[in-house]
Amino acid sequence: LQNVRIDPSSISFQMWKDIPVPFYLSVHFFEVLNPKEVLQGAKPVLSQRGPYVYREYRTKTNITFHDNDTVSFLEYRNLFFQPDLSNGTEGDYIVVPNIVMLGAAVMVENRSNLAKFLLNLATMKQEAFMNRTVGEIMWGYEDPLIGIISSLAPGLLPFKGKFGLFADFNDSNSGLFTVNTGMKDISQVHMVDSWNGLKKVNYWRSSQCNMINGTSGEMWPPFMSPTSLEFYSPDACRSMTLVYEQSGKFQGVPTYRFVAPKTLFANGTDYPPNEGFCPCMQSGIQNVSTCRFNAPMFISHPHFYNADPSLVDAVEGLHPSKEQHGLFLDVHPMTGIPMNCSIKLQLNLYIKHVLGITQTGKIKPVVLPLLWFAESGSIEGSVLKQFYTNLVLLPSLLDYVQYIFLGLSVPLIISAAVLMAMSK
Repeated sequence: LQNVRIDPSSISFQMWKDIPVPFYLSVHFFEVLNPKEVLQGAKPVLSQRGPYVYREYRTKTNITFHDNDTVSFLEYRNLFFQPDLSNGTEGDYIVVPNIVMLGAAVMVENRSNLAKFLLNLATMKQEAFMNRTVGEIMWGYEDPLIGIISSLAPGLLPFKGKFGLFADFNDSNSGLFTVNTGMKDISQVHMVDSWNGLKKVNYWRSSQCNMINGTSGEMWPPFMSPTSLEFYSPDACRSMTLVYEQSGKFQGVPTYRFVAPKTLFANGTDYPPNEGFCPCMQSGIQNVSTCRFNAPMFISHPHFYNADPSLVDAVEGLHPSKEQHGLFLDVHPMTGIPMNCSIKLQLNLYIKHVLGITQTGKIKPVVLPLLWFAESGSIEGSVLKQFYTNLVLLPSLLDYVQYIFLGLSVPLIISAAVLMAMSK
């Protein structure tokens, strides 16, 4: 118990402070093979490109302990491209939707004709689909539309001039987490007390959906039961609950595997508790526009795994499977420390023809996959060896020695009983 608390004297503290597990971010893009036909109302044909793999380093800063048995910290992420693990380079060109323009078109659909006129004017020289490099899509490219939006509505967008899907992911933190240290109550260790000073978020339409539940997603309280686990994900703007699937072993260490239930991204009709995440479309995609500047963005499992079949049928080139697209966490139940994990999410853009916006052509309404990514990591090397020795080998040895002593004690007890009888 002492060694799983967040305390500088505990064995696990250094592991918590500077996670020794090598994490990798693998990004797969969906290239649109028939952009001209899509503008005429055809079904999008997609081809998966990648993976483009990045080594991810995580470090905690501003670690501050408080009197109420909590600790606050910022965790920074830094990504470095790994050519030897990637299928391609950051210089690869990929045809993708013009995310800013098509997203803005849907956003002004119910606005005034003046707003539509201004958008048409601002995007006069742009096209609905663009041919950009992986590096530009990831980290940013110059977009005049962003400059225009920023001048009309200062502070609306977090970026200036450049737009990239992962521009705010690299060399950035995921917000100020304050979590329980477990000093007084070990069952609360790692549980989130607040995030950015908030006890709940205000993105969603119900108090249940706005709740910040579970941990920050790195470790869980010890002595886990084979039921479920929760964590708050700033990237998804919500808490997520994973459910127990099976027991197993990772490199000889006992684990519980937790996976996403089919209800994770279900709509409010199929799963009423998710009504607070609406307005919803089909089950299997979650509308995150309220925490993404009202842009028509949706998250899902890769290739619309566990989603309504109509989403897969609306495009060509998707092949959902549990093995490739299901997320999982393998956790050592005694300590609550993950041994092996792969968290996978897909980013999607809702596109359609918008009356009055010339560049949208005759695009039929469709939730178009942009990319999916996996954050994966597993304990290995000296850390794994230490883990196995302290938590598997030694307990097994002590258990074995216990039975040896028990076996030796039986004759001694009998001898003592005989001697006592004889002395009488």
